Amino acid sequence: MLAIWEKIEHVGREMQTYDIPQDNRLLVLDDDEPFRIRLGRALSARGFDVELAEGVKQAEKLVRADPPAFAVLDLRLEDGSGLDIVTLLHEHRPDCRTVMLTGYGNLATAVAAVKGGALDYLAKPADADDVVKALMAPKDQNPEPPENPMSADRVRWEHIQRVYELCDKNVSETARRLGMHRRTLQRILAKRAPR
Repeated sequence: MLAIWEKIEHVGREMQTYDIPQDNRLLVLDDDEPFRIRLGRALSARGFDVELAEGVKQAEKLVRADPPAFAVLDLRLEDGSGLDIVTLLHEHRPDCRTVMLTGYGNLATAVAAVKGGALDYLAKPADADDVVKALMAPKDQNPEPPENPMSADRVRWEHIQRVYELCDKNVSETARRLGMHRRTLQRILAKRAPR
């Protein structure tokens, strides 16, 4: 997770400027508090009026009270799914520009997010400029690809880490689910994250 925070801080030093509309209210929904706060600060520095939510229930209250023009939502949360908030946002404010941001990237959830009304689906770690590019991309036009996308080795490492965490850090269960030998997994977990 530290790599995600470092990337956001790094981008903050090279901050680009954007033409943010007058209605610049943005909801950031993520249950990882340090990440949520850092991303909120980075997006605020880029011109958004940011509201932070740590879970689905808190986000539902914010959306029902005053739906934002923009939203950056984590997919998997402790109390539900960010996909539920995508649906709610588009019921209360059909023009809300939404981006799903998650460490659990797969094709099925990307399709569900886009069908639900999200503009784009970014895998963590995504820097603040990539998030803004996705939010501000013209309709019916894909945002520019990231300047420094994750390497294939890094994507693999992130996936292994997520499965490991979901298995409550049980090496044998993680190895079984990933279809690899337990000792191979132990060697991978002992190494630093690739760049």
